[in-house]
Amino acid sequence: MILAAPEIPVLHSIAELGSRYAAWLVDIWGVMHNGHRTFPRAVAATRNFRKRGGVVVLLSNSPRPSPSVQEQLRRIGVPDDAYDATVTSGDLTRHELAKHDGATVFHLGPERDLPIFQGLAVKRGGQEEAEFVVCSGLFDDDTETPDDYAGLLAALAARELPMICANPDHLVERGDRLVWCAGALAALYEKQGGRVLYAGKPYAPIYLLALETVDLLAKREVPRSDILAIGDGVNTDIAGAAGLGIGSVFVASGLHVPSNSGGEAGAGTLDARHLAELFAEAKGRPLAAMRALVW
Repeated sequence: MILAAPEIPVLHSIAELGSRYAAWLVDIWGVMHNGHRTFPRAVAATRNFRKRGGVVVLLSNSPRPSPSVQEQLRRIGVPDDAYDATVTSGDLTRHELAKHDGATVFHLGPERDLPIFQGLAVKRGGQEEAEFVVCSGLFDDDTETPDDYAGLLAALAARELPMICANPDHLVERGDRLVWCAGALAALYEKQGGRVLYAGKPYAPIYLLALETVDLLAKREVPRSDILAIGDGVNTDIAGAAGLGIGSVFVASGLHVPSNSGGEAGAGTLDARHLAELFAEAKGRPLAAMRALVW
């Protein structure tokens, strides 16, 4: 007899569950803001946790390094006291790029992601002269889709250029719509025979960097059982945490659950049945789910 998985509870507050932990790893886009607007209740939740002695590390698949991400957070309305530190895919990408001093890199992505290369001893060049590729996204994610890149990716794969994917997300919620990310291009590159190193969730290296950051902030080694991951990505946040033995809470953004016009708490169909379907074949299951991060 096959036993059904237990229902995933839907919480109206993170306070009881979240306060049991020493540290939170919190996704940014979809949990703290939607690309256009900050979610005030999420900010209040991370502030409350910090006031009680908890450590909050914002863990993001953003292809930009932490200083750029932190500046964006301030601009969009997430204050500095809502978190202790940020760890991004851009940080990890820079770590990998530092191993290739003097190399020529083809950057596949928008100009806004150029801080990845700042201060590093690599030079950007065309696809014919490049030794490897850094993919941070589509050149114009407002109008393009991965299908527009089939020819370019085939040409790069034919040269057997390794790729560093600086954002493993396939889609992200921006305002009231979904836009394509670098992970979708990297997946297509792999289908065409290309080799990809993913610098972000759900892969272990970014979590190991985040755990090191937690230990430094806590001034002690914090066991993984004392860390809670909070995110809206079934295949990134939840799967990645499960792979490292970290418990998680799923926040139902429009990435997987339809939103209403309010955006922040729009998961009108978030119930046991919907969650069971959503996680039926997922690589990890959360401890609980929420319509939004709320204390």
